Amino acid sequence: MAQGQRNFQIVFGVVVVVGVVFLASKLMGGKPVSIPANAVVTTADTAGFHGYVIGDAAAPIEITEYADYQCPGCANFDQVQWPVVATSLIKTGKVRWRYRDFPLDNLHSHTRVAAHAAACADEQGKFWEVKGLLFGRQNDWAPVGDPMPVFKEIVQGSGLDYDKWLGCMRSAKFAGRIQASQDEGTKVGINETPSFLVGGRIYTGLNSDMLTKLVDSLTALATPAQAAPKKP
Repeated sequence: MAQGQRNFQIVFGVVVVVGVVFLASKLMGGKPVSIPANAVVTTADTAGFHGYVIGDAAAPIEITEYADYQCPGCANFDQVQWPVVATSLIKTGKVRWRYRDFPLDNLHSHTRVAAHAAACADEQGKFWEVKGLLFGRQNDWAPVGDPMPVFKEIVQGSGLDYDKWLGCMRSAKFAGRIQASQDEGTKVGINETPSFLVGGRIYTGLNSDMLTKLVDSLTALATPAQAAPKKP
């Protein structure tokens, strides 16, 4: 085979391979997903939204959790402590729980994408379910270059409309909401995750037993003592 013909075939083969890879990337993923840090926060980002809230609106104690989806300690709390907290404190009406994103961008490259994945799930009424699955499968998506394939499995397994969720992800429509959450945490003094704001004070390193004791003590302080019956 002539050298010129061989070179042409090599070049043609490379062009074909590149073309196939490009086509495959468009078919498989299309527009990449990225969620900007330091997004401009608009009024629409915070109007009517002050975190993901669960529990009785009349509960005497509110606890705000500031967490990062890529934080191992946050995953441990969610998988081990949260089920106990949900049963013993939230379902009993003792506590109203507020979850807020606090992405540690300097440590975790996928944390905002994960936070946005949960926000888009919330749009379809599945925040709490997807939140738990994101933490539960943290070891599957956190160390890889592209977490979206794992997120796709989580979303589809949760029964969400995947195309609607993907459109939400590509729009980055909740970037300002996530930034507002981080700004709120910074303002109150959060500097690590998970952190808990309870009764105007920040706590870290809490487990379900510690939270129960704290809630019981704060509830007792908030409950006025019954007046002694008057003597006839």
